[in-house]
Amino acid sequence: MSEENDDLLNEQEDNNETITRVTGMYKDWFLDYASYVILERAVPAIEDGFKPVQRRIMHSMKDLDDGRYNKVANIVGHTMQYHPHGDASIADAMVQIGQKDLLIDTQGNWGNILTGDSAAASRYIEARLSKFALDVVYNPKITEWQASYDGRRKEPVNLPVMFPLLLAQGGEGIAVGLSTKILPHNFIELIDASVKHLQGKRFKLVPDFPTAGIADFTDYKDGMRGGRVRIRAKISQLDKNTLVITEIPFATNTSSLIDSILKANDKGKIKIKKIEDNTAADVEILVHLPSGISPDKTIDALYAFTNCETSISPLGCVIEDNKPLFIGVSEMLRRSTDNTVQLLKSELEIKLGEFEEQWHFASLERIFIENRIYRDIEEEETWEGVIQAIDKGLQPHIKHLKRAITEEDIVRLTEIRIKRISKFDIDKAQQKIDALEDQIAEVKHHLANLIDYAIAYFERLKKEYGAGKERKTEIRTFDDVDATKVVIRNTKLYVNREEGFVGTSLRKDEYVCDCSDIDDIIVFTREGIMMVTKVDSKTFIGKDIIHVAVFKKKDKRTIYNMMYRDGKGGPTYVKRFAVTSITRDREYDLTNGNKNSVVWYFSANPNGEAEVVTIFLRQVGSIKKLKWDIDFAEILIKGRASKGNLVTKYAVKKIELKEKGVSTLKPRKIWFDDTVQRLNVDGRGELVGEFRGEDRILIIRQSGLVKTIIPEVTTHFDEDMIVMEKWIPKKPISAIYYDGEKERYFVKRFLVENESKEESFISDHPNSQLEIVSTDWRPMAEVEFTKERGKDRKDNMEVNLEEFIAIKGIGALGNQLTKDKINQVSLLDPLPYEAPEEVPAEEIEVVDETDVSDETTEESKPETSTKSESNDSEEPPAGLDDKGQITLF
Repeated sequence: MSEENDDLLNEQEDNNETITRVTGMYKDWFLDYASYVILERAVPAIEDGFKPVQRRIMHSMKDLDDGRYNKVANIVGHTMQYHPHGDASIADAMVQIGQKDLLIDTQGNWGNILTGDSAAASRYIEARLSKFALDVVYNPKITEWQASYDGRRKEPVNLPVMFPLLLAQGGEGIAVGLSTKILPHNFIELIDASVKHLQGKRFKLVPDFPTAGIADFTDYKDGMRGGRVRIRAKISQLDKNTLVITEIPFATNTSSLIDSILKANDKGKIKIKKIEDNTAADVEILVHLPSGISPDKTIDALYAFTNCETSISPLGCVIEDNKPLFIGVSEMLRRSTDNTVQLLKSELEIKLGEFEEQWHFASLERIFIENRIYRDIEEEETWEGVIQAIDKGLQPHIKHLKRAITEEDIVRLTEIRIKRISKFDIDKAQQKIDALEDQIAEVKHHLANLIDYAIAYFERLKKEYGAGKERKTEIRTFDDVDATKVVIRNTKLYVNREEGFVGTSLRKDEYVCDCSDIDDIIVFTREGIMMVTKVDSKTFIGKDIIHVAVFKKKDKRTIYNMMYRDGKGGPTYVKRFAVTSITRDREYDLTNGNKNSVVWYFSANPNGEAEVVTIFLRQVGSIKKLKWDIDFAEILIKGRASKGNLVTKYAVKKIELKEKGVSTLKPRKIWFDDTVQRLNVDGRGELVGEFRGEDRILIIRQSGLVKTIIPEVTTHFDEDMIVMEKWIPKKPISAIYYDGEKERYFVKRFLVENESKEESFISDHPNSQLEIVSTDWRPMAEVEFTKERGKDRKDNMEVNLEEFIAIKGIGALGNQLTKDKINQVSLLDPLPYEAPEEVPAEEIEVVDETDVSDETTEESKPETSTKSESNDSEEPPAGLDDKGQITLF
């Protein structure tokens, strides 16, 4: 190898060539390349909001602008005079600008941001500048110019954009070592924010997306690094087996959204029957569900497992003074607004100079013609003499001028045609001068009141171009979707109790329940060991499993009742506890920790049920009481680490279930949070009521539909919901509605009899509409009549709905309210009434859920004990029931 190198060096020396090391060049070149990509390709400038390719496209379109459409291919070719890259990148950039529907007026197939369809080839589509672009983007007089890349032409350093364009369009780019992601904002809100900034008021900006959708901007952080925006599709229930998606998250399209739904279905996260894409001008995706699948849970599952909910991390990075600058959107708007004010000032100063120059020459022209100074040059034979003669003739008349006369002024006077001099009208000339003076005064006034002028400018933009640019994205705070609560459980869980294995692959063993691969399972063994672990194909827990179930985090309502023997011959204890939080795959000892402890009795109760059991002791020595009952309702719920209450010191023969129990927990309080439109048990929002297992919620919609539902935190509510309260079956609903077919108002009172079905209580005529609805026991209404021509207005009528009509079926037409024309109907305060009392909570054995604590370790005082000294014992007999809910030994 060394011989070859020597030969190479000799050959190069013969050719008078030298070797240059390139390591330093690579360093410099990479830095140059990185700077070029950052400054000239990927990141927009803060001055005008454009990347270089966008700026060159807009400049080229202005070059070609004649009011008519141009082929995009022609515009792209023209742009290549300024942009040193290929036509494909220019065409793509132009399509992106056109799809934002702000600067370019498009014609032809420019693609569809909703479906993801690409635009037609550039030779088939056309474009021209929009009126808005012509208004706010261009002004050659205040534009700074530079040479193009090949030096043949001039291009703008920055376009004089007098609008926060970067925030309106958004911007995204990946450079070398940094990136930018500025989200689009609402046109009208940007103008309002600019006006507030000029007025010295505070403002707040959040994005608005062209794909609409629902967004949570709680973590937006002004669009800076570390922020996050959560965006959801708008999903509603079309019928009991069909969901419809009408708006999609930003940066997705219907194709990618449908693909994500199908993948989630294939993985078993959700369960759908089929999906249809009817999207055209507006999004319409129909998701058909199999029978028996909850639409509400499916909506949450779509948010949890598909692109129906996406998260975007903004990053505000712009170019200022040839350096990248990281700032928030509020600061971007302030700088853009301040820049607009300076551009308006420059524009006014240029305009003032032009008006003053016009006034100066118009005044000179009048002096020149009115005083016939042009005759003074008839005898002059040289050009210098002509100039001097005119200058001399003007001097007596120029004291009122604002600046001195220059030779250029005199030259312009000599260029006036004889025809114009002969037809010169002094009055018209003075009117022109007066008009210019008015214009000069107006411009000076604007300059003296520049902020007011800028505010008026923004208000004009809003008035002329704001139509149809209202906010599309709904602002809402989201509740986090608990994936474990909405996932479809299509995997079967099995247990081998004797060997101690749990998993989804043990098909020859005992079936426990359906589960999903994201679930945790909780397992108890006869030795008093508890463990929570992830669902897997096969997991060893420990021999003699007595209970297996899907684990719910923070579940305070599932109460475990347990009796165990402490050690080999120790006493028996009883305890009640909940399991709300654990460390996964860690073993928890629920006994007192002594070796050979064993569980005598175990039950898991989803609503804190407390059963009654019978204790049987062994006949040993002189024990007199060998049998007695224990009611778990008398045992306080404590932490899982508590020792429990002493049952007996003697040997237990067996324990039998005597009587199934009722819930010992207080009725669950449920609130409705209007911000997120969800029920919750955390005390957020307005209290709906206290609910036991069989209680339901009454829902009435403005469209005249009524239904009752089980209170679940996953429930979605319709936008036209007007009544939501705890349902009292015997409490009547009163309504006044307009019947479109009979063109009359009717009153009806009814009870909801079909709990599981949504029913309409007004007629299905398209003109029928609900006026008022009340769930008071004795409602009162006031009717205001329409004044008829030639007649006095009829006095308002008060109606006692209870006396007006008896309770009838939900399908009844009702009684006609009046034959007179009605202006409006309104509810009054109801009459006093003592509603039938519900069974008070005090009559039910209740244990406060706030006593539940996993950290409780104190041993409670024994509530049941005997005096026998015997410690004889034996292994408990097996007796696990097939449901795994109550286990007897």
